[in-house]
Amino acid sequence: MAISGVLFDFSGTLFRVEPTESWLRTVLGRAGIAAGEEELRHWAGRLERAGALPGGASPITVPDRLASVWAERDSSAEAHRAAFTGVAREAGIPWPELYGPLYDRHMEPAAWSPYPDAAEVLKALRDRGVRTAVVSNIGWDLRPVFRAHGLDALVDAYVLSYEHGVQKPDARLFRSACEAIGAAPREVLMVGDDRRADGGASQLGCTVHLVDHLPVERRPAGLRPVLEQVGAQR
Repeated sequence: MAISGVLFDFSGTLFRVEPTESWLRTVLGRAGIAAGEEELRHWAGRLERAGALPGGASPITVPDRLASVWAERDSSAEAHRAAFTGVAREAGIPWPELYGPLYDRHMEPAAWSPYPDAAEVLKALRDRGVRTAVVSNIGWDLRPVFRAHGLDALVDAYVLSYEHGVQKPDARLFRSACEAIGAAPREVLMVGDDRRADGGASQLGCTVHLVDHLPVERRPAGLRPVLEQVGAQR
C-alpha cells in the first residue's frame, strides 16, 4: 500500500529541547541571580534527575502524590503544568520563585532546535505530495515553535493531546490525525521516538518508524530513512 501521509512526533523526533543547564542558566540570568558553574551544574543535574524539563530526561522516580497527574500530564494544559512544576519541586532548588519561569521557558521557540534534516525531509514529502501532521503528547501550543523555525508551511495539520483530551498511545489521537490529512491509516507512516506512545498508531494499521531521541548534533540525518521508506511504498 502506498504511503499518502506521514505523522511526526514533536519532541525527540522533529525538534529537541535545549540542555538542562542551558534552560536553568537562561532563567537564572533573567531573574538576575548569579550562580557559579559548579552550582549551576549541581542544580541542573538535580532538575534533570527529577525529569523537570519537558522534552528532556524522564524522572528517575515520580512521587506517589504526583503519580496520577503525571500519568495524565498531556491530557490538558493544567495537568501538564502541574505535573512538571510538581516534579521540578522535587529537585529542591534554592530559588523556589523560579519554578514558574522554568516551566514557561520551555514553551519558547528559542528553547527548541529542529533536527538538521527536519526541513529537508518535510519539504521532500511536500514535493512528493505526501501530507503531514504533527501528533504530540503536549500541554501547550507548539505551532509558534514551527513558525519561528520556518517549518510551519511544511506541516498540514497539528494534532495535540491537550487539545483533544487524550494522549498517545490512545488510538483516537492517531485517528484524528489521519482524518486531518485525509489519509486512511493503512496508508500512513507514524514517525516517533517512543515505542510505547508512538507505537500506538499500529493499533489503527499505521506503519511505525522509530528514530533515536538524541541531541541534534548527534543525529544529523536520522529522519532521512523516512524518505526511503515512503519511496519504497509509492
